[in-house]
Amino acid sequence: MAITRSELARKAGSSTDSKMNDNIDATVPSKAAMEQAMGSRFALGDIGNIGAKVSSLTLDPLKKNGAIKKEILGQQPAITRQKTITRRALAQAVTMAPPAAPAVTAATSLSSLSTSVKATALKTEVYCDFKEPAVIVEPVPASVMPVAPMDISEDRADAFSRALVPVEDIDANDHDNPQLVSEYVCDIYDYMHQMEKRLFVRHHYLDGADITGKMRSILVDWLCQVHHRFHLLQETLYLTVAIIDRYLQEKPVIRNKLQLVGVTAMLLASKYEEMFAPEVADFVYITDNAYSKADIREMERDILRTLNFSFGKPLCLHFLRRNSKAGQVDATKHTLAKYMMELTITEYDMVHLPPSQIAAAALYLSIKLLDNSPWTETLAYYSTYSEDHLQPLATKLAGLVHKAETSKLTAIRTKYSTSKLMKISQIPELKSPLITELAGQAS
Repeated sequence: MAITRSELARKAGSSTDSKMNDNIDATVPSKAAMEQAMGSRFALGDIGNIGAKVSSLTLDPLKKNGAIKKEILGQQPAITRQKTITRRALAQAVTMAPPAAPAVTAATSLSSLSTSVKATALKTEVYCDFKEPAVIVEPVPASVMPVAPMDISEDRADAFSRALVPVEDIDANDHDNPQLVSEYVCDIYDYMHQMEKRLFVRHHYLDGADITGKMRSILVDWLCQVHHRFHLLQETLYLTVAIIDRYLQEKPVIRNKLQLVGVTAMLLASKYEEMFAPEVADFVYITDNAYSKADIREMERDILRTLNFSFGKPLCLHFLRRNSKAGQVDATKHTLAKYMMELTITEYDMVHLPPSQIAAAALYLSIKLLDNSPWTETLAYYSTYSEDHLQPLATKLAGLVHKAETSKLTAIRTKYSTSKLMKISQIPELKSPLITELAGQAS
């Protein structure tokens, strides 16, 4: 059969199109092959979590660790997105990087466009359902009980008794002043009470020695005049007397060395308390050259060795300041108590008494003489002495005040008759019937 030229050309074109389409199919992989090589584009669909509804947060009270669990109520079938694209668009997606989304052309069928729109709507719905609702977390009791704060309160024997009596905290308003050390001032005074018991002076320690108690009283009265002339601190005078008594009870000296012990003790006390202590030459002059500088230095070394460099014995003045603060006393009561305390340093029969007891008894008598106010629970707590405990010593102090009017040892009474010390030794209360009555009981 004869074939015309037009038919031959039409067959040749059809064969060429068929070969071209076969080449395109050969270069474009199948959909299964693409998914196997690249993996699914919808990972959430593969693990089956798309569309799963998450319940509200639940807490298991049986478990102590308070773990949080999420319960999956149900699984919904995975929804994948399907599109119908042409071979030419698929070939373009494979060869180009990154692959571009195929544009909707006139060649795209109406059914494929409808399928794409539905898949997009379903995907949006899946993502909206996947959002977790608002979670309200309720606290679960922890397995370990919370640790209580460290207790730094005072653990002393008087803690319970202090809670029962109306004792005022006299250090409550001192927290802003670091010099008052309100955090541990009570511990400091507890330590001072222990030190006064350890560094005590024996009663009648001069018995059998060459020096008598009267000689000691004359020396102390003279040292009060030297102290006043050198304008030294009050602590220096009390520490001087304490050094003399502690040294003499350990190493008694002969009579002609007693004054040397006194001036050397004041030199040591000045070095301990004063910012600018007097020089050795000043004490040589005050003794009218009875002793040389070498004598004073040698006695200084001997006192230091005998007392083992220990000069931390508490003084009456330390305790009086604490008691005056506890009693909220005025300057007159405080100065009168100082006068009575200083009268005791010349008395040999009172060297064995604790400084804290002397300070408490002096303030107790001062309060009774001026306004007869009560010895409060706060005063009893901070002084550690009750009113019954102080009454016997208060009668002895009243006897000293009564005897000071006619005594030959006038240095202390003269010093407290000056205006600087409010002329406290001349107030009429010191000649009241109460002083006379108490002095009669002491004798």
